[in-house]
Amino acid sequence: MGYVGLSLAREASHAGNIVLGIESNSMRVAELLGKVNFEISTDYSIVRECDIAIIAVPTPLSENREPDLSYLKRACTSLKENLKRGALVINESTSYPGTLRNLVSPLMGDQFEYAVAPERIDPGNEEWNIRNTPRVLSGLSERATNQALDFYEKICENITVVSTPEVAEAAKLFENTFRHVNIALVNEFSQVTDALGISSIETLNAAATKPFGFMSFLPSVGVGGHCIPVDPSYLAMAAKNVGFTPSFIELASRINSEMPFYVARKIRDIFGGVIKGKKIQIAGISYKANVSDTRESPAIALLKVLRNLGAEVTWHDDLVREWNGEMSSNLAPVDLGVIATRHRSADFGIWRDSSTKVIDVSFGPENEWKKFL
Repeated sequence: MGYVGLSLAREASHAGNIVLGIESNSMRVAELLGKVNFEISTDYSIVRECDIAIIAVPTPLSENREPDLSYLKRACTSLKENLKRGALVINESTSYPGTLRNLVSPLMGDQFEYAVAPERIDPGNEEWNIRNTPRVLSGLSERATNQALDFYEKICENITVVSTPEVAEAAKLFENTFRHVNIALVNEFSQVTDALGISSIETLNAAATKPFGFMSFLPSVGVGGHCIPVDPSYLAMAAKNVGFTPSFIELASRINSEMPFYVARKIRDIFGGVIKGKKIQIAGISYKANVSDTRESPAIALLKVLRNLGAEVTWHDDLVREWNGEMSSNLAPVDLGVIATRHRSADFGIWRDSSTKVIDVSFGPENEWKKFL
């Protein structure tokens, strides 16, 4: 019952289905009780009479930046022990091509039907939602495909059925790898323009006037979230498993992961090369504007780099009240204010009124803080 599972459960309920939600975190269950019109439990036994079971668990990276499918495996094992024979199991969790066929199905057995329909939720996006975002799906059998199609047709306006689950799984990975690679390109380009002494934003805006053959991406301190920094690693792993080295993907991952270090060096230059003991406050530590999710956040990576360099770093986030045992601090006059993630609710008046030097590395399209650099 994270934002993927919860959003799907609500849409499925609105479509007239009897919905049951499974959530391993009992505090999350308590938080949601009374706020939804369907049953939520930590006990998998409630799924015994379900016709469809949809898996929407995290598939993060391990500490070694390798795919971690432990949540998916535990969900499969628990469903196998409780789900009735003949039920349809749909995997929405992002993973490498072949996950449904070679991991989920063998782990659960041949008593179920299997399909995949990778989630495409964009947190904080007010234009695109489950209903109007096109869905890609496929099953291991024609029966599974038709059952999945029948379910999603009631909650999605546009569905594409592909030939195999592997195509659907690979499509999801490529969607986010495409963004990952282009973000890496624009992040590297921002370093080139900085070395040339010209504005990256102005240059990109000029390039975006071309009405064809160009797609706009903006530089930032890096990439974060549950998809863009993660999915390319799953695609790279799949490639390596068949003997292919995905050099371009690995280069993009390296460029994006090094951006916090590049920004830290630029900040150190502001202080003439001496950053130890400087009071720095970071505004916004979630991975993107207007959401509270801190997974893979490049703002947090920047915070850690600055602290390792000896700076006294505090942070403020209107949406993230606590992280790693630390509480969000009020914005205050400091040696340098860093806007890492610009939430809609952010008010930087205290920095403006105190003439605090500010650097904006969020690189939003309306970067009003450039005059303070």
